[in-house]
Amino acid sequence: MSRFRMYPTPAQAEQMLLHCAHARYVWNLAVEQHGHWRPGRRSAPGFAEQCRQLTGARRESEWLAAGNADVQQQALKDFAQAKSARFTSGFGEPTWRRKHVHEGFRVIGTDRVPEFEPDGSAKLNRKTGKQVMGRSVVVQRLNRRWAQVRVPGCGWVRFRLSARGEGARLPVAKTFRVTCRNGQWHIAFAVVPEPVPAPGRGEVVGVDRGVRITAALSDGRKLNCPQLTVRERAQIRKHERRAARAPKGSAGKAAAYARAAGLKAREVNRRKDWCEKTSTMLARGYDVIRFEKLNIKNMTRSAKGTAERPGTKVRQKAGLNRGILAQGWGLLRQRTGHKAPGRVEDVPAPYTSLRCSACGWIEKRSRKSQADFVCVSCGFTCNADENASINVAAGQGGIPRPRQDAGAGGVTAATSRSSAREPQPTRVGIPLI
Repeated sequence: MSRFRMYPTPAQAEQMLLHCAHARYVWNLAVEQHGHWRPGRRSAPGFAEQCRQLTGARRESEWLAAGNADVQQQALKDFAQAKSARFTSGFGEPTWRRKHVHEGFRVIGTDRVPEFEPDGSAKLNRKTGKQVMGRSVVVQRLNRRWAQVRVPGCGWVRFRLSARGEGARLPVAKTFRVTCRNGQWHIAFAVVPEPVPAPGRGEVVGVDRGVRITAALSDGRKLNCPQLTVRERAQIRKHERRAARAPKGSAGKAAAYARAAGLKAREVNRRKDWCEKTSTMLARGYDVIRFEKLNIKNMTRSAKGTAERPGTKVRQKAGLNRGILAQGWGLLRQRTGHKAPGRVEDVPAPYTSLRCSACGWIEKRSRKSQADFVCVSCGFTCNADENASINVAAGQGGIPRPRQDAGAGGVTAATSRSSAREPQPTRVGIPLI
């Protein structure tokens, strides 16, 4: 989606918060209806029946009637789509939406535009033979950096065109979504962006993701995701201490938490901006991009265990999890796949950091430290992350036994025995009967 920052006036922001409240209220009513279903009971009402019920509820409730009917119906449609995709989306059953957390609503375009077939001919109605008219969002450009969109009940709301060049063109979409988080409003148009064209030079790059170095490329470049500064982290701790000492429900407590949340949102924005720019650079500069296949969800799982079997080094593992999640590994892989479809590959991660990229020999003693790699077979020396990225670029991963043709850079006969063998049975002298 094309996402931009909105700058509404105080009156417009108040009206949009009312739209968010209406959409959240209608969504939660739909969740409650489907939550009452049990085996043997009638199925919960679908989208059409819920729209009819919404019409009756608007007649009885002045608060709902004061809102926009399209915004409330789109919330029901979003719920229906989430319900039908609960097995394939990865999010499961639709859950409750909370105030100050899930602030947003979706708007369908009010402008009517003619629709066309993929070959450019006019799209005609089969029954009447007339031109099919589709919905479109009403957007106007103000200048090179600013534009405005018409929001129901709010009039024209300004937003900033953050992209440059051809990316600064006005989006042509049928719907858009407005969200609010930490006092910042954003608008996202439902537009599938065009993929970034490949350079056509046949270059392949491997990306090794880590905590010290966010992305190490096989061509020698090392990229780091920006983090909060020491001063900003100190400010977060200061505001959190003030919030903890403030009386419960006081304005000072809410203000301190809001300031801390604003600083944390700044880190999230920096991480997203870095992932967008890095993924664009990879899609434009290389024909094939290879990532090591990482299960980030399992890697960041808590180590606290259960009451019967408590875990060990829980605080250390929690710190490592925060460090992994702060690097944006998953977002970088996802956005690169969106911008370079069909050109992104996943290489199995095992043994990519233990394999020598020069001779292909696997030996755990070659990994001298977190940053140094010295092959015990051929003496090849390299940065450990760069060595792993070269193996990823060559597609060498997940092979448990060393092979002479497994090297990423050349073929050299091994001079020592590998320690990556499978466990062998030990003979203890017990006679077999």
